[in-house]
Formats: sequence, structure tokens, C-alpha cells
Amino acid sequence: MSKETADRPDLELDKPTEQGFCRFVNSLPQQENTIRVFERSNGDYYSVHGADAEYVANVVYKTTTVLKYLGGNASTGLPSCTMSRMVTENFLRDALLKYQLRVEIYAPLDGKQSTWKVSCTASPGNLQQVEEMLFANTEMVSVPLVMAVSFRVSLDQMRVGVAFIDPAQRTIGVSEFVDNDVFSNLESLVIQLGVRECLVEPESAQKLEHKKLVGVLQRCGVVVTECSRSHFSDSDIVQDLGRLLAPSAPVASLPELDLKRAMGALAVAIWYLNLLADESNFGGFAITTHSLSHFMKLDASAVQALNLLPSATDGASKTMSLLGLLNHCKTSQGQRLLAQWLKQPLLSAEAIEDRLDLVELFFNDIEMRAVLRSTHLRSMPDFKRLSNRFQRGFASLQDVVRVYQVVVALPALVDVLGASSGADSRLKSLLETYYVGELHKLTDRLQALRSLVEEKVDLDMADNHEFMLRADYDEGLQETRSQMDREMQRVHEEFIRTSSALDLEAGKKLKLEKHSTFGYCMRVSRTDGSRLRGKSTKFFELSTQKTGVFFTTSTMRDASRSYKEFSEAYGRAQAALVREVICEAAKYSVELEALNKIVAHLDVVLSFAEASSVAPIPYTRPVVSTQGDFKLVAARHPCLEVQDGVSFIANDVDLVQGESDFVIITGPNMGGKSTYIRQIGVIALMAQVGCFVPCDSAQVSIVDCILARVGAGDAQLKGVSTFMAEMLETASILKTATSRSLVIIDELGRGTSTYDGFGLAWAISEHIINEIKCKCLFATHFHELTEIEAVYPNVDNRHVMARITNSNTSNAAATATGGTYGCRDLTLLYKIGKGVCDQSFGIHVAELANFPDSVLRLAKRKVEELEDFGGKGPGDGSSEMDVDKDEFSKDEMANGSHIIERFLGEFTATPGLDKMDPENIAKRVNELRGKYESDISANRWVQNVIATL
Repeated sequence: MSKETADRPDLELDKPTEQGFCRFVNSLPQQENTIRVFERSNGDYYSVHGADAEYVANVVYKTTTVLKYLGGNASTGLPSCTMSRMVTENFLRDALLKYQLRVEIYAPLDGKQSTWKVSCTASPGNLQQVEEMLFANTEMVSVPLVMAVSFRVSLDQMRVGVAFIDPAQRTIGVSEFVDNDVFSNLESLVIQLGVRECLVEPESAQKLEHKKLVGVLQRCGVVVTECSRSHFSDSDIVQDLGRLLAPSAPVASLPELDLKRAMGALAVAIWYLNLLADESNFGGFAITTHSLSHFMKLDASAVQALNLLPSATDGASKTMSLLGLLNHCKTSQGQRLLAQWLKQPLLSAEAIEDRLDLVELFFNDIEMRAVLRSTHLRSMPDFKRLSNRFQRGFASLQDVVRVYQVVVALPALVDVLGASSGADSRLKSLLETYYVGELHKLTDRLQALRSLVEEKVDLDMADNHEFMLRADYDEGLQETRSQMDREMQRVHEEFIRTSSALDLEAGKKLKLEKHSTFGYCMRVSRTDGSRLRGKSTKFFELSTQKTGVFFTTSTMRDASRSYKEFSEAYGRAQAALVREVICEAAKYSVELEALNKIVAHLDVVLSFAEASSVAPIPYTRPVVSTQGDFKLVAARHPCLEVQDGVSFIANDVDLVQGESDFVIITGPNMGGKSTYIRQIGVIALMAQVGCFVPCDSAQVSIVDCILARVGAGDAQLKGVSTFMAEMLETASILKTATSRSLVIIDELGRGTSTYDGFGLAWAISEHIINEIKCKCLFATHFHELTEIEAVYPNVDNRHVMARITNSNTSNAAATATGGTYGCRDLTLLYKIGKGVCDQSFGIHVAELANFPDSVLRLAKRKVEELEDFGGKGPGDGSSEMDVDKDEFSKDEMANGSHIIERFLGEFTATPGLDKMDPENIAKRVNELRGKYESDISANRWVQNVIATL
């Protein structure tokens, strides 16, 4: 079977079935952003139809030639496409997690291909029904989270209640808070939690607020699902929680019940996830109240500006985002926790110092870090998924063995952590608190599970990837096991006989294999496969692959077949007993979840230490204070410095309270302004998640939020222009920022007229300086904005440095005018200096982009006319940013224009000009130049125009 056929099996239907199926598909209602998949041959392959088939053809196969048409031709039939099970699983993972689509999977009713029912559904925030299908053979590195939101406006106050549920972790979170009219607190919460889907009420009388809410959620990349208002009723919430929550205190006494808005949101989340339909959920959930004050707030623009998470534009490079750069985790749970930490920077100085201490310990102890990562963490399974499989009844004996293997290895892990030679008393205390003490407790509590497995599971067979109970566990299994052993003995004896017959050393030249299709068989290299030729009566070739030639004999084939039959009988006989063992193991789900948290925490801390150590220049530990200044020496952008071909130029940072709280950065395009202000935000965030930072030394004060206004993107499909998007983001900053915030503004006011943009930039700057009084980095091309430094003492002007070299190069144009063509070369230095840069050098960037010379000359002339200052003359020399300004009076410019007009008038009136060669044209120009020499020498504006040509 070719790979193409395996990926796209043929869909064969008889005529009546085909027509009935087409009628069924066409009768289904249209659902936006929903993919319908139809199960075929008990899940061996799947099919999609209609617009879904066209979507799959374009996205998965990249061609529409894979489409077939049921019930007609290309114009009248139903477009259809098939996918193998593996292709379907990969596609559905992307559809749900990447493209944020909803999925419905249909199964035939009673085996009939014309009558179908929905067997399972999934959405970006609810993967419960497809989790086993999609993640059975791949890591689950992100946690889908669904949130419900309920809000009301009364007395000019916005009251927001939220509830979020993680079915895999069996946790419920609620929160209720006052928000502003741009939902900035909700936006921060959505980012902190990594919400994938949000349930909201339909539009109502609060239409404007509803529109704003949806806009905020979409800006955060969240799928919005509208649910009937009746589902937001909390009338049955006490009863529902009584069934879901683990028994402890009476549900009626829970303080969370006082959060009425949040309880309404929780009611719809429980309904949407259908938690009450699965009895395995009963008594397994825990509820907590989430406080916004525990973590730094981030808005969607800050997440994008700081490159926290991977984006579609990153390509194959994982280091373009901070998550990809710091991700040296060895476990799935570690990767999930790392993403969570980056979205939830700490505000507690004590908690930050604890993380930094642990990172420093592993940073310095290279040997311990290597042993923990390569020996212990590498073999750790995803305990969260294992616990979930046990609780939902999906676990197998193999899962029990995996847990057993970890329990056996735990004492060695504890020994490594407890043997740190470089740890002082505080570090030993931290290791004991976070890891050693808890692991000791879990090891003791899991000893009973270890004994259970050793008593009842055949661990010798598990080494061969055959998972079964010990034969002596039940008398009924012993006879079947004896028969299995006899057949296995026949297999090995035949293997030895074949080795002698072919004169190939057993185990080296001749291999015994257990093939998924052929059962027990033998394999030789493709070179030694020639020894089988001419012996077809003894040896039967089964398959030739890259790994060699698979073959068998009649004796081995019979023994293998008998062994398989006895093994299946053994499996059937032990099924009930296996369920008992699994049920016993499932009682340790709480311990597995606790172990999952410890392993994830250790993995992330080790990942921070590894990333800090392997950076081009090792990171340094920041000094973190609750308030004060930002002082960074030789600060670098962590993502940029690791890119190929980049030699990063470090810069110092001084944000001193009362002296340089508000920093304005001016300078050339592409000079490094954006990189400079963003790297400060990245370093602040890295420090507050407990990681070392890319500086020679760093003193950082804790900020309660990082807010950003960057880029010039619009959202035309949503009716939002570039400038409106800019204003919405800025409004959110002004309403959210506090005196402890860090605000990053990159190019504000460029989406409207120059005067309007400058006026807004000045007013916003004054509001931040006078009212908010927070640390702010403002990159701008409005050079007039730098004059605000003279008004407020805490404003500091800085610029990105560049070197401008004036060089004279002769060419035809220079000769023709009797002068030179002034060419100013711009070299970007990527260093930050004190003071103001009064030019943006946009025309130099246009030169780099190979604009036509005529366009550049006209642009330079217009700049000279519009600006109220001029550049240096055409003489040789260089300067760094500060170019002398020559101001021209209106009379001087008017007289100069008259001189140029007369010069050009005489030149164009020259007889036979259109037939002159370049040499005679140059001669004529020189004649006129001599005639007007005295006028040109007396007018500085004309001299400047000539210098720019």
C-alpha cells in the first residue's frame, strides 16, 4: 500500500447508501467555525464533506485534487475527502489548538452508513471527549481552559464574575472584581490563566459593554461562545457543587457562594463541560478563589511586544519567543508550568527570592543539574494525564507499571537532591521545603502501591513490553501461562535451529523480533537476506524494510500463532483481575497529582538554570526590591542575542525615581529604539518569574503590571482602524496603570495627522507624568516631544546613536552642475546616549531600500522646505547625531527659488538641447554656472539645495 493510499483510504459506498448519506449531510445546519468528521470502519479512517472537505484538502493535503464528489460531478456532487486515523488525529489537534475550531465527530447508528449520530464534540477549551484520541501518543504541553464571564453595570460600576475549570486537574476557580469599561482586569486574568475559550451571555441591553468584552477576548486569542442566559442561573449551584467537590466542610458554608456573579458563571461552565454526566467527577474537584493581586498584570499588547509566547511568524526557530528560549524542560508538566509562570510573574519579593535561590543553586552545581535532567526527569511520565486516566477509568496495566517504575526511582532522586555540596543552610532548607520533604512523604505513601505491583504484576514480562498479572496470582491463570511458556520455548528453539542452518550468530547477525503484524519472526540484514534465496520451502520471507528482511519458518509461525492465542486467552481471563489492580492503583491519584506538581516545579527551575548557563553570555542573578530604581548594566535582549548572525550590542539602563521615571527615546529608524525598550520589559518579567537575566548586573524593582502600546496593526475585519486600535490600547493603559507599573509605548500617534498625533502624544505623556507617576519608556519620532524634559524634572531624553559621514563622490550630475553630489552615509551604532536626536533619517532608510534617485532627491528637497532647520553643508566630516542647524529666512528662500527658476529657464531654452550629447550638456551647464556664480555664492539656501542633489 502506497503512503498516499494509506493517508487517504478509498471511501466505497453503494449507490443507495451514497445518496442517503448525501441527504443527511446536506440536512445538517450550518455551524460557523465547526468541522464535522465522520468515523469509518470503526475508526480505521475518517471522512469530511462539503466545505469541511475543501478546508482539509487545502490545509492538510495542500491540493484540491484529493477531493471526490459523492452523488454527482464536481459541480453537483458533495465534495468529500478521507483521512487515515493518524492524519485525522494530527489534523484535529491543529484544528482545536492552533486554528481554534470546534469539532463534531459522527459515528454510524447501528452500523448503518446512512444514519449517523454525534459521538463526541470538542472545542478549544473542552477536549475531554477527544483527549485520549488526540494525546495517546503525544505530549500534552498546553492545558485547555474554559472560562465563563458574567457582568453587570450599576451605579457607573462594572462588576465582573468569572469561573474557570480545568477538568484534567479537577480544579475550579472563581473570582469577582470591579473592572473598568475596557475590561483591563479581565484581560489580565485571561492572560494569566491562558484561557482558550470563554462562555458569555448573548447581547442584551448592555450591548456596548458586550461588544467591548468580545473585543478584549478576541484580542487575547480566545474563542467566544455565547450561551443562553438561563444557563447563568445559580439556583442549583449548591447542589451541583455538593456532588462535584471533595467532601470536607458543608458546601453551604463555602465563602465562594457569596460571589453571586461568579456562581452564575460557574453554573454555565459546569453545564458546558457536562461534568455532572460523568460519575467519576463526583467528589473529585476542589474550588479556590483566584486573586488578581497575586501576580503581575499583563495585557495582550505586552505579551506580543515582549515575545512571551510563540507566534505564527516565528517559523522554525523556537528561540524567537521567551517561552521557546527558556524551555529546556524534560517533562510535559514542566513545559506547561513554564508557560504558566511566564504569564503569572510574582509580586511577592520573598517568593521571587526563593525561586532565584533555587536557580542559583542549580546554576552553580553543574553536575547535580546534569544528573537530575538527564537521569531522573527524562524518565518521568505525565502524572497529570496518568491520574486523569485512572480517575476516568481509561488506565491500563501499562500505566500501573509506569507509576511503579517512578516509585522505585524516587529514593534515588531524593538522594541526589539531598546531597548538594554547594548548598548553605538556607538553600538546604529550600530544597527540603520544595522537594526533599515532600518527596519523602510521597515515597512512604506510595510504598503500598509498590508492594501491590510487585505482588500481582509480572514485571519480567513488562520488561518485554507485555503487561500482565503474575500467573500465581490466580490459579486459573497458571495453566494458560504454562502453555504460553511452552510455545515461547518452541519459538526460541526454532530461532537457535535457524541460526545454525543459516550459519548466522544468534542475537547479532540473526535477530528475533516481535512484529506488530507478523508476531514472532526473525530478521536479517538486507545483505544477509541473500542466504534465504532458494530455500523457500524452509524460510518464508514476510517483508523487506530498511531495517532488514523479516522472515519465518513453519514451526515458528505455528508457535507464534499459538502463543498469541494463549496470550489473548490469558488477557481475557485476567481482565477482571486487572480491573481490580487498576482500581487499587487509582486510589493513589492524589499522590500522583502532588508528585506532578513537585516534578514540574523542579523541571522549570532546572530549565531556568540551564537557560541561564548556556546563553551566549551567561545570565546574572538580579537584585529585586519592592520599590526603587531600575539599574541594568550591559542589558541584552535574550531572544535577539541568540539568533544566527547577530552580534548584540548591550546597553545600560537607568530608571531612577524622581530623575528618569519617564524616558523618551528618539533616533533613526532601525536604530534599536524598540529593542531597547522591549528588552527592559523582558528583563523585568524574567526577574519576577524567578529567572536570571541577560545583564552584567541588574537591580530591579517589582512592578505590578507591564502595559504596552506597540506596532501599527489594525483589525479591518472587525471594523477597527490602525489609529482606533492604537487609541483603544492607550486608553486601557491610562485606566489600568498605577504608580508601580511599567509602561512601554512605541510610536504613539502616527495613525493620524502630524499635529493631532503630536498633541495626543504630549497630552498622554503629561497624564502619565502627573497623574499615574509610573516608570514609562516612550519611543517616538515626534522630536518636539523631547521639549517636555524642560517642563518636568523626572523626564530624561535619550537617543540611539548613529554616525553620519558626508562623502563627496563625482558623477555625471555633479559634473553637469559644476559641483558635487553630496552623499551622507548612515552607520547605526545601536548604542543609547544621553540627549536628543533631532532627525529620524527616514530618507537614509529609503536609500537602503534602493529608492529611485529622483524620488530621494525630491524627498530631501521637500524635507528642507518643510523643516525649520537644515543640515550641514556639503563639506567633508562626520558627526554623531547632532547636525548643525542653519535657519533660512523666507526672503532668502524666495530669492533662491527665483535664482534656480532663472537658471533652469535659460538651460531649457538652449537651442538644440534635445540633440546634445552629455559632454555638450555639461559644457552648457558650466557656462550657466559661471554666469550665476555670484548669485549662488550670495544665497545659502541655493547652496544647500545643490548639496542635497
